[in-house]
Parts: sequence; C-alpha cells; structure tokens
Amino acid sequence: MSIRGYFVAFSKCTIFLSLRILFLVPAGLQVRSQGDSQSYNKVMDNITVRQGETVFLRCALGDVVTHTAWLNRSSILYAGEDKWSIDPRVSLVTLNQEEFTIKIENVDMTDEGQYVCAIQTSSRPRTTSVHILVQVPPKITNLSRDVVVNEGSNITLMCQASGKPEPSISWKLISSSGDLVSDDEYLEIPSISRQKAGTYECTAVNDIDTDVQTVDITVNYAPAVSEGRDVGVTLGQRGVLECEADAVPEADFEWYKDNRRIFNDFDGMEIVSTGLGSKLTFFNVSDGDYGNYTCVAINTLGSSNTSFLLFGKYIYDT
Repeated sequence: MSIRGYFVAFSKCTIFLSLRILFLVPAGLQVRSQGDSQSYNKVMDNITVRQGETVFLRCALGDVVTHTAWLNRSSILYAGEDKWSIDPRVSLVTLNQEEFTIKIENVDMTDEGQYVCAIQTSSRPRTTSVHILVQVPPKITNLSRDVVVNEGSNITLMCQASGKPEPSISWKLISSSGDLVSDDEYLEIPSISRQKAGTYECTAVNDIDTDVQTVDITVNYAPAVSEGRDVGVTLGQRGVLECEADAVPEADFEWYKDNRRIFNDFDGMEIVSTGLGSKLTFFNVSDGDYGNYTCVAINTLGSSNTSFLLFGKYIYDT
C-alpha cells in the first residue's frame, strides 16, 4: 500500500486532532479533546536541549496500535516507519509494540516548539505532546572597533550578544586589578585620560557558556619631558645628555645649543633617539661644547622641552 493510502484514514481523525491541538493549545497546558470523549491526550514535561546536541522524542505505545505519527506543528515527521520529513537530521530510532522514538540531531533554534505523537489504537486515538526548548550559547554579534582618540574625549563602547537564555554583558579594563567597569552592553568613558587607555574586555555569559572579545583604546596626548639633569664632564672625555619623554603618538626629538639646532654627527656629536627618549653624545668634549642645551619633544598634539647644562669638571692634583 502507498504512503498516501496507508495514511488517508488516519489523517482524517488523529492527524486532524493533532494539528488542532498543536495550533490551539500552548505548551504546558493539559489537553482535552473537543470532538471525541473517548480520545486521550497527554502533555509531557518540556525537554531542554542545547544547540548542536541530539534530542530523542519517545512515545510509549502499549495498546494494540494501528497507526502512529510524529508531528511538528503542521508537518508530519514520521508516519509509522515512513519518513515524511525531508530534514536529514531527523531519523527513526525505535518503532515496536512498546515505543515509538525519533531523534533530531544537531538541534537548532528552528527546532524549538511543540511536537505531537499521534496514535490510533483499536479502541481510541490518543496524543502525547512535548515542547522542546533550545538553549543557545552566547555569541557577541556587535562590538565596537578599536579606537584612537585624543585625551579628554568622550568614549562609548558597545557590545551586543545573542543567546538563550539571554546573556548578561560586562566590561572590564584588562589590568593587574581587572576591575569591572560596567555591567551593561554600553560602556561610557567621559573625558578619557591616558590612564584609561588599554584593552577592554567584553564578556557575554549565560547558563550555557561564555563569549569574550576585546577592544583596544589608544589615547593620544602631547609630550611631557622629564626634567633635565646637568652633567659635568672633563675636557677630552666622553659626555652624554639624556632626554626622556612620555607621549602618544611617540615623540620626535630636537636638540639645541642656545638657539642653534644640533644635527646628528655635527661637530663630533651624535644624536640617538627612540620613541621614549633621546641621547646627545659628545665623543671628545672641548671648551666649545660647554654651555646650555635644550631638548624638545614633539608630536601631533604639541611639544615640551627641558634644559641641560654641560659644564667642565676638573681634576686637581693632590
């Protein structure tokens, strides 16, 4: 007999009843037939499953059964051993006198909802319904990009996540203390200072899992140079003036003696600069080298300077 012929009589009574139940009765409520006082309807406890897992739908038979079917909303998944669903994740596990069980692999949110096992016995039709609840681990779906701002700017970072149950979101600045800075999807930092620069971590958590992503904040500020230290050097000896600066972006350095700029390899001098500082080296100090020097640190936000005195240091015979 064809599937259509096999199922036609059953579909007129039990399937119609099952579909009516599916559309009219919320999950968790006791079901009562409106058309056949001899029918029996049972509501099972909800099944909670995590996204990606496999769920088994079991239906006890017992009586002499003539027809069976598993339905999901308006779709027939299985009519006896005949598979009606085109979903490859759905398959038959057991069909015997005691049990009618199917499984759904790799469960997703689209599988959530009510399922009905419809049975026609020799005496009466009956249905067993169950509601599948799908839990989904959190996933951060919308995150602010890394930002570069000037000191004193107002900053707002955003972190949004999906998941079921709905995840909670928190922000913290990754540091030695790891202090929590916000327990909301938005992190507002008014008039940001250089101390608040760094990597900020957004964490989305629910009962299933945790998702973590980061945002880097770079705070630009003008150079601040350390106070220069005067240096005494004996004639003919090697002397070094060191200039240190704190700046973002890193500073460029210029050296001056009085109002005259000094360039590298100028008159036996060498300038070596890094992002954090600069050294002016005298390889063979002469009388003409003694005097006042100025170090200037410069970036796009401004400049700062400090002064040094290179003076003679004499060795006297005792």
